[in-house]
Amino acid sequence: MSDIIRLLPDAVANQIAAGEVIQRPASVIKELAENALDAGAGEIQIILKDSGKTLIQVIDNGCGMSATDARMCFERHATSKIRNANDLFAIKTMGFRGEAMASIAAITETEMRTKRHDQDTGTRLMISASEVILQEACQCANGTNIMVRNLFYNVPARRKFLKSDQTEMRHILDEFNRVAIPSPTVKFRLVHNDNELVVAEPGNIRQRIVGLFGKQINQQLIPVHVETSIVKIEGFIGKPDKTRKTPDEQFFFVNSRYMQHPYFRKAVMMAYDNIIQTNTYPSFFIFMDVDPSQIDINIHPTKTEIKFEEEKAIFQILNAAVKESLGKFNIMAPMEFSEDITRDVHFTSTTEFKPPVISLNPDYNPFEKSNSVQKAKNYYEHFDKGFHETGKSQTNWELLYEAARREPSADSEIPATTQTSQDSNDFFQLKEKYILTAVKSGLMMIDQGRAHERILYEEMLLHMQDRRSATQKQLFPEQVELSNADRALLAEISDQLLAVGFDISFLGRNTIAINGVPSELTSINPVSLFTEMLETYKAVGEKLQLPYHERLALSLAKTSAIHSQRSLTAAEMKDLFFRLMSCKNHNFAPDGKKIIEIISIDEIAKKFN
Repeated sequence: MSDIIRLLPDAVANQIAAGEVIQRPASVIKELAENALDAGAGEIQIILKDSGKTLIQVIDNGCGMSATDARMCFERHATSKIRNANDLFAIKTMGFRGEAMASIAAITETEMRTKRHDQDTGTRLMISASEVILQEACQCANGTNIMVRNLFYNVPARRKFLKSDQTEMRHILDEFNRVAIPSPTVKFRLVHNDNELVVAEPGNIRQRIVGLFGKQINQQLIPVHVETSIVKIEGFIGKPDKTRKTPDEQFFFVNSRYMQHPYFRKAVMMAYDNIIQTNTYPSFFIFMDVDPSQIDINIHPTKTEIKFEEEKAIFQILNAAVKESLGKFNIMAPMEFSEDITRDVHFTSTTEFKPPVISLNPDYNPFEKSNSVQKAKNYYEHFDKGFHETGKSQTNWELLYEAARREPSADSEIPATTQTSQDSNDFFQLKEKYILTAVKSGLMMIDQGRAHERILYEEMLLHMQDRRSATQKQLFPEQVELSNADRALLAEISDQLLAVGFDISFLGRNTIAINGVPSELTSINPVSLFTEMLETYKAVGEKLQLPYHERLALSLAKTSAIHSQRSLTAAEMKDLFFRLMSCKNHNFAPDGKKIIEIISIDEIAKKFN
């Protein structure tokens, strides 16, 4: 029997290695930008075509390379940073393995022009699928200019798994931030399809964060600083009242290298216990300086997973530092009163006590009028006005439900148990969260927030399908400054936003104007509605694989629905009930959570046995 084990051809070996290092265009940008930083560049330009699928060009003004070095850098495991095994534990640069350039050249058509500052001419090198096509002397600027064309052109199975241009662009912006944030003294410029997207001017860390995430973040940052013999920690954390629904503004860096570290992230999140809402995420930008011999960055091809020798000690130091910063800057929301209050109070027999003034709007209604219930459009205004002014109930108000009520579908799970009397207010609220009502089989419990989400979700889908949602124009359009990633996301869903009634225009690089909002949601502040919707859209996308239009409908429903701690009148509860029963699926919220639970008579009887 002949031997069956043999060495792989270099081209195949390089393609396999490329699969570990290069997953998408963002991976190429990461590797090339880090090489530029290692070369001492003071300015880095990134130029893209078709979100990097057609062209990725990285230009730097770093030290450049000689002709020999230019050729050698494309060989596997060729590196200027490692001489022996001990050097792995003293790494202070971004790249060191010598895999990136060989991996990129194996799956693209690559051209590089590079020149050292002390040389008169540079070197031009062209490589395709690991094969050197051309090497010659050329005239070029100091530094290195690399053009990577047609990513995965020779690995079609990998190329077809790339996502849409908008999705790939968001990954690119994420990687761009991870490289640019810890290098605030370097100027970065990002251009896509001849449009300048980002210009990050040199400055300090705070200025770099503001430049990348918008001016509004400047007032949300709380400094963190601690220095011990084990680790030096500095950076910024976000105020608890400015949390987000996704962790996309959470960054760890060690020795200026971006890292992912769930254990250290837990240390930060624990410091926020009991001061932020569940399932929300504070922003943080944490920089650690650690002796390179005390960490191991050579455990993953992308070098984002790092082991720390003093991990538990750093956890405690980080947690304490974040807690101290939160306490020092007194981030708890102050109580507000209409009367001035002083801490130095002296009571006398003539002291007059004045109760605080409470402002109450009795006409406020948490519900939006559904376009499908035209006969009930003015119901709440009429009902509340009559009730609060005269203290008498209105007659014939049950007509409200005639327009909303439909015959239950054949596959409904509970049609026979939802028969209630039209003439009685047999709805009750428990803990300002659940609606209770008697049905034939027992006691029905409804989660009011999930019920309203289901109602709004189905209405939004109808609007998108028919493109008939009305827009309420704003007399004074509101302006919002977005982060680079949010700007890319907005471009991705702009058609769907228009379909549900948003009117948005772009004013500058990352600034938009909200000219109009869906007419059904005019009671919500336009900026709050838009920003909350965008955050929810991202959170939904991480948890549920849904089409764009369903994600947007769900995001708007979650943003504008009533939730816990909202007191409802009997009429409002009844209206919510019948609108829910009119939905195609009244048993489950859009995200799959249960809306209705019925406790049977038998179950209730057992409680008294």
